[in-house]
Amino acid sequence: MTNKEIKALISLLDDPEIAPQVHSEIQHLGETIIPFLEESWEETLDPQQQQRLEDLIHHLQFEGLQQRLRVWREAGATDLLEGMWLLNTYQYPDADYQALNRAIEQLRFEAWTLMRPDMHPADQVQTLNYVLFRSHKFAANTQHFHSPANSMLQRVIETKRGNPLALCVIYLLVAQRLHLPVFGVNLPNLFVLTFRPELPGAVPFYLNCYNRGLVLSRTDIAHYVSQLNLTPHDIFFEPCSNLDIVRRALRNLQMSFEKLQEPTKATEVAQLLEILTDEAPEDEEEDQ
Repeated sequence: MTNKEIKALISLLDDPEIAPQVHSEIQHLGETIIPFLEESWEETLDPQQQQRLEDLIHHLQFEGLQQRLRVWREAGATDLLEGMWLLNTYQYPDADYQALNRAIEQLRFEAWTLMRPDMHPADQVQTLNYVLFRSHKFAANTQHFHSPANSMLQRVIETKRGNPLALCVIYLLVAQRLHLPVFGVNLPNLFVLTFRPELPGAVPFYLNCYNRGLVLSRTDIAHYVSQLNLTPHDIFFEPCSNLDIVRRALRNLQMSFEKLQEPTKATEVAQLLEILTDEAPEDEEEDQ
C-alpha cells in the first residue's frame, strides 16, 4: 500500500460500521504501520480516537515482541542481552539494543583496565565489585522493590537501581565479556551468581549482587536453603541457562504488575512467559 492509501485506511477507523474490517487490515500490515498510527494520534483531538490508536499501536508492538521472543528461543537463546532487551521492549518499545550493548561494553572496558592476566579469582571479583558497586554505585532498589523498572535493563543502567536478577545480569554480562567463568544460579527468592575457577583444586563460590557482590560459599547457600525449609536440589547450586534467566525476569515483571494491580499487563507478560516455556507457567513464589 502507498502512504496515501495507508492514511486513508486509518481515517476509516472513525466509521463504526467498517471499523472491525479496518482493524483487521491494519493488524495484517503489522508494525510497519505504527509510524502512520502515531502521526494520526498527533493530528486528532478526539480522546476516544486517540485511545483507539494507542490500543492498536500497543497490539501491534505486542504481536511483534511475541514473534521476536519466539525467534530468540528457537535460535537457542544464546544472547542473554538480547533476551533481556526483548523483555525491556514490552515497557519501552523504542529501547535501543545497541545502546544497552554499549553500556555493558563500557563497564567491561573499565573493569578490563584494572585486570591483570595472573589475577586470582578473588581479586577478579574484587575488581568487578569495585567497578560496579563502588565506582558506578549499582545497588538494590529497596525503596521500590516491586517496581517494574527493576526488571528493565535500560532503567537499571540509567538509575543504578534494580532487583537481584537485573543486578546479576549486568554483572554476568560484564564478567562473561572478560572471559570469566561466571554463571547465574536459580535460588528460591534470590538470584545469585557462581564463579567456577578453572584452576586445579579450585572450589566454586557464589556472589550476591543484591548485597554488593558479597562472596558466599556452598555452605552459605545450603544454610540459606535450609532456612527456607526447602529440600536442597542441584538447581540451587548449579549454573542455569539464559532461557532460565529471562523466564525468571518475566515472572518478576508479572509479579510487579500484579502487585501494582495492573492485571492486563500481568496477563500479557504471562503470555510472553508461555512462549519461553513448554507449558503454561504455574504460580510461583517471589523470584527476584
